[in-house]
Amino acid sequence: MENLSSIIVPLYMGSLLLLALFGIHRYSLLFLYLRNKKPVQDRTFDPRKAPIVTVQLPIYNERYVVDRLVRSVAAMRYPKGRLEIQILDDSTDETAGLLRELAEELRAEGHDLIYLHRTDRSGFKAGALQAGLEVARGELIAVFDADFTPDPGFFERVVPHFADSKIGMVQTRWAHINRDHSMLTRVQSMLLDGHFVIEHTARFRTGRFFNFNGTAGIWRRETIEDSGGWQHDTLTEDLDLSYRAQLRGWQFQYLVDVTSPAELPVEMNAYKSQQHRWAKGSIQTAIKLLPKVWASRFPFKAKVEATIHLASNVAYALMVIPVFLMLPVLLLQGGRESSTVLFFYMLVFLASTLSVIIFYLFAEHRATGKILRHIKYLPCLMSVGIGMSLNNARAVVEALARKSTPFLRTPKYNVVERGAGWKKMSYRAGHSMLSILEVLLAVYFLVSIYFAIANKLFLAVPVLLLFLFGFLYVGCLSLWQRS
Repeated sequence: MENLSSIIVPLYMGSLLLLALFGIHRYSLLFLYLRNKKPVQDRTFDPRKAPIVTVQLPIYNERYVVDRLVRSVAAMRYPKGRLEIQILDDSTDETAGLLRELAEELRAEGHDLIYLHRTDRSGFKAGALQAGLEVARGELIAVFDADFTPDPGFFERVVPHFADSKIGMVQTRWAHINRDHSMLTRVQSMLLDGHFVIEHTARFRTGRFFNFNGTAGIWRRETIEDSGGWQHDTLTEDLDLSYRAQLRGWQFQYLVDVTSPAELPVEMNAYKSQQHRWAKGSIQTAIKLLPKVWASRFPFKAKVEATIHLASNVAYALMVIPVFLMLPVLLLQGGRESSTVLFFYMLVFLASTLSVIIFYLFAEHRATGKILRHIKYLPCLMSVGIGMSLNNARAVVEALARKSTPFLRTPKYNVVERGAGWKKMSYRAGHSMLSILEVLLAVYFLVSIYFAIANKLFLAVPVLLLFLFGFLYVGCLSLWQRS
C-alpha cells in the first residue's frame, strides 16, 4: 500500500500544482489587462476613401439562421458599389435552395451579391474561404459565420483602422443574443467574455500574439495572401493564419468596444463538438507553428505567452488525473493525514479556483456592467469546465497522436428567447460514449462524497460537489438531449 501511495499521491499533487500554474497565468493576464487600460481610439470614416470590401459568409446546412445572417449583412452601411457579398455555400440540404432565392431577391434590390455553391467540400471552411478569395473584388475581406447578426455600422467603425498600412487584421468582440436562454448559454457567455474582454485585450495591448476568431473581423487581402492563404491542415484555420500572419510581421488590431452579436449553441452535444474542435485545433496549431514562434525575433515574453496560449488546452488533459485519482487519494489517506496533506491539496486547488472567480467577475463587469447577477453562476461555470474535461482531453490526445478528424460545424437553430424550444428542429451534433463515462464519473464522485463525510474529510466535500455536478450535468444533458 505504501508503494502505491508513493506513486498516486505525488502524481495527484503534481497535476494540481500544474493546474495551479494555469491559474497563476490567469492572474497575470488580468494584471496585464488592468495595467494597460488605454483604449484604441476611434477613427473617422470617410466614405470617399472607402476601400472595396468583400464580405464572405461561409455556410453549411444552416437553414434556420441564413436568412437572418444575409439580411443583416445586406443592411450594413457602406458606400454603394464598394461592398461585395459572397455567400460561400457548401450545403447539401434545403439551405442551398433558400440561399439561391434570397440571393436573387437581394440582387434585384441592387446588392452586389455572389452565390458560390461547392459540391466538393474539400478543406471545409478554410477551403470555402480560399475559393471565395480567388474571385473576390475586395482589398479588405470581412468574415461572418452563419450565427452572427452584424450591426449596420460595423464597417464605419472597423474599416478606418486599415488606414495604417501595417494593420493586417482587425477583430471585434463577440456579443451574445441568447445569453439568457439557459444555464448552458449563460456559462458559455461568461467563458467567452473572459476570452474576449481580458485575454484578447491583455495580449493585444502588450504586443503579444493574439488571434482572429474565425468571424466578426476584417482581413487585409494582402495579409492573407502574403501569409500563405487559408490552410486546412488544422481544425482552427483562423488561429493558424493569425500566427502565420504575425510571424510575417503584420500587426493586428483588437476593438473590444465594437461588438458583433451572435447565437450561442443551446445543445450540449453541439457545444461539446465545438469545444472539441477548438481544443484539438489549438494543439494542432501549436505543433505546427510553435517551432517557428521560438525561432522568430519576437520578444521572449511574447514567445512564452504564445506557448501558453496555443497549449492551454493541455490543462484539460491534466484535469483528468485528479478526476480519477481523487477517490484513491482519499482512500489512501483514510482520514489519517487530512489535517496536513489534504489541506495542502485544497490550498492548491483553491488557488486555481480563486483565479477563475476573480477573472470572470472582472470580465462580466466589463462586458455587462453587472457582477451580482453573475456570481451565482460561477459554481456552474467551474463545474461545466470540469465536466468538459474528458471531451477536451480526448481532443488534446487526438491532436498529439496526429489523428485526423473532419471539421464539424456547430448547428444553430435561431433560438434567442429564454427557454425557447429547438428539439423538433433538424440538425443534431454527434455524441460519443464519453457521455456514459461522464455519468459514471458522477456516481464515482457521489461515492467519494460519502467516503469523505464518513471519514470527516469535510474540506474535500465542496470540491467533490463541483466534480459531481459537472459530470452529472454534462453527461446527463448530452444523453437526454440526444434522445
